[in-house]
Amino acid sequence: MEIKRETGRRFLVMDTSTATLCTAVMEDGQLLAEHNFLAQRGHAEYLLPAVQEVLKASGTAQRELGGIIVGLGPGSYTGIRIAVTAGKSLAWSLGIPVVGVSSLETLALGAWARGAGIAAGDLAPAAEGRSLAGAGSGTEWVVPLMDARRGQVYTALFEAAPGRLTRRLEPDAIRLMADWAEALGAKWAALPAEARPSVVTLAGDAARHAEAAESLRPLLGTALRVTEYAPEGVWAGLLGAARLLRGERDEAHALQPNYTQLAEAEAKQLRRS
Repeated sequence: MEIKRETGRRFLVMDTSTATLCTAVMEDGQLLAEHNFLAQRGHAEYLLPAVQEVLKASGTAQRELGGIIVGLGPGSYTGIRIAVTAGKSLAWSLGIPVVGVSSLETLALGAWARGAGIAAGDLAPAAEGRSLAGAGSGTEWVVPLMDARRGQVYTALFEAAPGRLTRRLEPDAIRLMADWAEALGAKWAALPAEARPSVVTLAGDAARHAEAAESLRPLLGTALRVTEYAPEGVWAGLLGAARLLRGERDEAHALQPNYTQLAEAEAKQLRRS
């Protein structure tokens, strides 16, 4: 006798906020299919074929989807809108929920997990957002970096530890990389030794900002890791699945990309330069 598969627990993932176009299909918190590739400026052309590919690879019909997960950025102004618009439209047409996730948190979670040798299946989506008792008990800091040109990065700060998803410590923003590195160093130095994270990972477009990143080396020593990393759909899927499985949803018509803005002081400094 054929076993009927439970429907409504499959989620489609789309993120076009960077040069890497990410799509995936999740079932609860498990990855069924994924397709990540360098699309540069061709997101609008390649998104639909990429979606069709992961649906086919996972054996999923659109009517079986129970939710849509979209990367909200920050990132490319034009790129972000493609996935967000497509996700909102598909969710509305199918009558299913849509949730947005931070593309920077996706980058941070993936870079940390890959560096720690942790598989996506080892992380429980329902555990998102719970901090362990003290940063010194095996927790790490992860700093995602997306190049924003002119010495700027889209970035944030997250705490990571085995067995759970990332926890946000600083908001998504566009920052001057040199100033951001200095602020991170000051934040780390202000903590008692026993409360400091065991590792601080700067990941993403690291090569473009290597000098500023390495300025932390004299302070952090071997605790500093600087690595190149491109986003992957599975990590956006885990973050979005955590929200959907808790019954959360975003208002489709109100969901907007996160473009971010420079702090006013930084904007004035750039205008003077």
